[in-house]
Amino acid sequence: MNMAATHQEFRPRLVFWELTTGCNLRCIHCRASATELMSPDDLNTAQCFHIVDQLAPYAPFILVLSGGEPLWRRDVFNIAKHAVGHGIRVALATNGTLVDEAMAERIREAGIVRVSISLDGADAATHDAFRGHHGAFDAALRGIHCLQEVGISTQINTTVSRHNSHQLPEMLELAERLKVDAFHLFLLVPVGCGLTIAEDQSVDGAEAERILNWFYDRSLDSGMELKATCAPQYYRIARQRRAEARRAGGAVPEQMPHPNHSGQPAALHQMTRGCLAASAVCFISHQGKVQPCGYLPLEAGDLRKQTFEEVWSRSPLFEDMRNLDNLRGKCGICEFKRVCMGCRARAFGFTGDYHDEEPFCIYEPRTAHAN
Repeated sequence: MNMAATHQEFRPRLVFWELTTGCNLRCIHCRASATELMSPDDLNTAQCFHIVDQLAPYAPFILVLSGGEPLWRRDVFNIAKHAVGHGIRVALATNGTLVDEAMAERIREAGIVRVSISLDGADAATHDAFRGHHGAFDAALRGIHCLQEVGISTQINTTVSRHNSHQLPEMLELAERLKVDAFHLFLLVPVGCGLTIAEDQSVDGAEAERILNWFYDRSLDSGMELKATCAPQYYRIARQRRAEARRAGGAVPEQMPHPNHSGQPAALHQMTRGCLAASAVCFISHQGKVQPCGYLPLEAGDLRKQTFEEVWSRSPLFEDMRNLDNLRGKCGICEFKRVCMGCRARAFGFTGDYHDEEPFCIYEPRTAHAN
């Protein structure tokens, strides 16, 4: 029996897997609160293979191997190959500093289809300060070059905070110069180490709105894939902007263009909806705990004790989050809630209740004015 068919409406499209909390950097925004050494609680190779076997019936989907620093694990390529052998598309999320020519070749041989490298500044001083390691910027650029030399699709992830928001145009220009296939923007979510810097480093709602409108404009004229993550209001903004263009008599595509330069699977670059936690996205911790996303530290299940199918299909937490009628505040009455949903992790981080309204969103629903 195809287990994935038991919950046809909700299928995992992206599964993020924190293989270890071990890392060689000390990023001030890190969700994992990373340590230098692999945790003794990290799943072993056999346990990881068992989880891959449980994920296999849901293929094809994208499995993103992350950390900490996933390349810190010696068996990361064995895990990747095992997943690829099951028809799962595997991507790797890394800080890039450990990627040299030999490492890039091993990534290619493992069948990994894309590697995302985090750059959090347009120059070495900004990035290195954020990453807590001198030389991290130059090492990441070297990693991108090595990956491109062996034909691996590359992506830049940028976490936006007050320290670098003014550099976003330069960041985009850098991504274009580096000829990466994708530039993904992440709004800071206050969890992990981020809890200690959210108040003075998170951009406010008005600045987030400005940034996301700028990002929409760039999505229309950039030659690469642009995607906003942890910023569900972007999908409300995109629809508002397209509606404005139609009223002005302009020809507007139904979806923002995401050119597929390197033949990568469409799921890597298609426009979707806002918060997909628990409905199309989930997170697996280094201990095998399943969460709605990596930034919402609530446990839906434990793969050391349950199967993935049991967690995905029958978790009370997932079932609750899939019911958008449970949203409260502005999100509960917003006409855009089914394309945005608000960031559930950010709501939880600010109020302790993931049902609450998105705290970074400044939009006032029309329903609120009607009452």
